[in-house]
Amino acid sequence: MLKSLKRQNHKLSSPEGQIEVLDDAESINIPSFKDKLSDIGFLPLKPTSIDIFQVNVGKMCNQVCAHCHVDAGPDRKEIMTRETMQQCLDAIKDTSIKTVDLTGGAPEMNPDFRWFVEQLTAQGKEVIVRCNLTIILANPKYNDLPEFFKKHKVNVVSSLPYFTAKRTDAQRGDGVFDKSIKALQMLNAVGYGKKDSDLKLDLVYNPAGAFLPGDQETLTSQFKRKLKEYDIVFNDLFAITNLPVSRFLEYLVKSEKYEDYMNELVNAFNPVAAEGVMCRNTLSVSWDGYLYDCDFNQMLELKVNAPSHISQFDIEALEKREIILNQHCYGCTAGAGSSCGGATT
Repeated sequence: MLKSLKRQNHKLSSPEGQIEVLDDAESINIPSFKDKLSDIGFLPLKPTSIDIFQVNVGKMCNQVCAHCHVDAGPDRKEIMTRETMQQCLDAIKDTSIKTVDLTGGAPEMNPDFRWFVEQLTAQGKEVIVRCNLTIILANPKYNDLPEFFKKHKVNVVSSLPYFTAKRTDAQRGDGVFDKSIKALQMLNAVGYGKKDSDLKLDLVYNPAGAFLPGDQETLTSQFKRKLKEYDIVFNDLFAITNLPVSRFLEYLVKSEKYEDYMNELVNAFNPVAAEGVMCRNTLSVSWDGYLYDCDFNQMLELKVNAPSHISQFDIEALEKREIILNQHCYGCTAGAGSSCGGATT
C-alpha cells in the first residue's frame, strides 16, 4: 500500500513546502491570482453568505488515492474529537446554515461519526457525506452504512473516478472499482438514486491526469449509460478539477507537468466561474476545529481572516471576512468552474 506524503516525510507534505511552490509564479511566468481577480473588479473577494458548513472529521482513510489533496490514508491518525464536534453543533445551531458536508479521509472511520450525524439531523440540518464507497465493504462494522444513511436521509456523494476498472484502480488502488460497484449496488438496494426516491446519490469525477475535466453534462450521460450495465442508477455527477495541492501537486512536480498545468488553468480562467466560487458560500472546518475559506485552503493551513477556531465562532465576522487567495485558486475558476458540487457555470 502507498504511504501518505506525511509518512514519507516528503517536502510537499507540509503546507509551507506546497506554498513555496505555488508562490513561485514568476519562474513559470503566470500572473498572480489576486491580480487576475483585481483586473475584473473582484478584489477583495468576499462571501455572499454561509450556506454550507463543511467539516473534515479526520484524515484517516482506508484508501491512499494518487491525487488526494488531503494526503489521507490508513497511516493518518488525525481525528476530530466529540468535543470539537459539539463545538460545531453549538456554533451552527441558531444560524441559517442548513447544510453540513462531512468529509475526510473516510469520515465514517471517525468513531463519533454516527453520533455526529444523529445530532446534526436532530438539529434539522441537511447532511452530506462524502463516501469513498469502499469503506462500506472495508470492515463488517461498516456494512450497514447504507441503512444508516437511509435512516437519517443523508445525501451520499460518492467518489468514482471513472466507469472502468483500469482507470479507477490506477487512481485509487487495485480492486477499488469492483468494490465501488458493489457498494453502489448496496446503496441502490436501499433506495438511493432511484427514481421518485428522496435518497440522493451523487457521484464525483475528477481527471486521472494533468488536464481539465470534460463537460459535466456529457460525463453524466456517459456514466449513467455505462453504470446501467451494472444495474446502477444515481442522481447527479459532479465534475471536479484537480487543484495543485498535496499529492496532486507532488504528481505535477514529479512528472514535470506543473508549469503546463498551471498555464492551462490560467488560460482557461473564467470570470463567471470566479464570481461563483464555493468559498463565497461555504465555510470549512478542520479536524482540530480551525476555520478555513475552503477545503483546499485548509490543507494549506491558510486560516480565515477572522476569529479562526470553532470555539470563537462569530458568524457576523465570518460573513464580512476577506477570502484568502493563492495560486491554487485558479483551479476553481478554470473552464466551467469547479466546486465540491461540480461545475459552477
